[in-house]
Amino acid sequence: MGRLSRPAWVYMTAVLLAAVCVLVRVLIPVVRSGVHLDWLTALITLAVLLLVCDSLATTLTSRQSAWSPSSAISLAAVVLIGPAGAAVVGASVLITVRTGVRFSQRVFNAAMYTLSAYAAAETYLALGGRVGTPGRAEFPAIIGPFAAAAVVHVLVNLGLLGGMLKLARQAGGSPKGIGLSLPLLFFSDVCYATLGLLMAALWSVGVRPVGAILALVPLFVARWAIGQFAAQERAYAATMAALCQAVETKDYYTRGHSERVSRGAAMLAREVGMRAERVDAIRYAGMLHDVGKLGVPTKVLQKNGALTEEEFAAIQLHPMRGLEIVREIGFLDEALAGIMHHHERMDGRGYPLGLVGDEIPEFARVIAVADAFDSMTSNRSYRGARSVPEALSELRRWSGPQFDPALVDAFVAALKREGWPQPAAAPPDAGDAISVQDHDDPTTPLRVVDSR
Repeated sequence: MGRLSRPAWVYMTAVLLAAVCVLVRVLIPVVRSGVHLDWLTALITLAVLLLVCDSLATTLTSRQSAWSPSSAISLAAVVLIGPAGAAVVGASVLITVRTGVRFSQRVFNAAMYTLSAYAAAETYLALGGRVGTPGRAEFPAIIGPFAAAAVVHVLVNLGLLGGMLKLARQAGGSPKGIGLSLPLLFFSDVCYATLGLLMAALWSVGVRPVGAILALVPLFVARWAIGQFAAQERAYAATMAALCQAVETKDYYTRGHSERVSRGAAMLAREVGMRAERVDAIRYAGMLHDVGKLGVPTKVLQKNGALTEEEFAAIQLHPMRGLEIVREIGFLDEALAGIMHHHERMDGRGYPLGLVGDEIPEFARVIAVADAFDSMTSNRSYRGARSVPEALSELRRWSGPQFDPALVDAFVAALKREGWPQPAAAPPDAGDAISVQDHDDPTTPLRVVDSR
């Protein structure tokens, strides 16, 4: 969770207080009526199983976000011991032994599991579900209430998590993503949550805890499957990072450029309401938009002055070369269009194909804005960095002829909300920003558009 803003701390505190209120509300009647041994045994067993699952969560990304099939345990508690027991089982996440989890994160996770388990239990009871070990006579009537409870559990869980990620992201202190998109996590969690009903049904087999433990086998198979998917995602990320590093070793002044363009493009994509899968794809496109510069001579990339016609022709080839390099990477999909066409202009004077207006793919129009902005606010071999206000002024000036006006407006709005790192001081040998022409478009002064 990292560094949190004040709104994020207020949000976490509100979630924690709500969870405490729920625990007090459901436990008072249980204490007054007396705790039954069977109920206590089930609670302790399920809490231990939940801790086992949570402590062995599989890492989703290199940023240490993780996933576990714990929702199945919570939903088994919903059926076997009702709202009070399910809430307590959820709260037990507070004492997880998973490494790398800060205390504030443990507190938030415990509150989140408490509220989602309680909401699921109330839904289950409201739809006619019965608390206790389900027998043969309970089926198939129990399936409907349990399915509704599973959906509510996952919705509440991911809703609370999504709220925290959004607030923390705005403060610049959280991961930019969680490896798997929230829709995919919702689908997988709902599917795996159904194993909670299997666990509850197995409770009556032999020694009751042993029956529940048998259900851990499919749960850990699920964990393994998610882990394999996450490992593939990390391999993709490592591949992209290696390609970007290869480009940046050719030109010192572009180091970090790909990552910043990726961040800016994703920020803009969220601002215009792209769904999570497209935001991830455009993040990839931003990372790899300049990979074709591996085929451009280093002396051209580092030239401190205007380009000759031959040198500019070499620059113009980099989008097509980039496409050739990454086109076989299947998961990129729509990102390929962004890589190929990020130097097109709305007035048709761009390259490589001279597309006009809406002919330019949306991904390419988004990357063009983020690319130009970061280029103008970064040091280059032929000039120093411009300030953020100056760069925004240039984006607005060329909104229409070069950039999509709606995307420029959205980028400005996103920048005001999320901020941007201040540009570094100009290097001693930087060129004059007015007299030197841009290395990507020699028909306009560098100060107008710098999207090298």
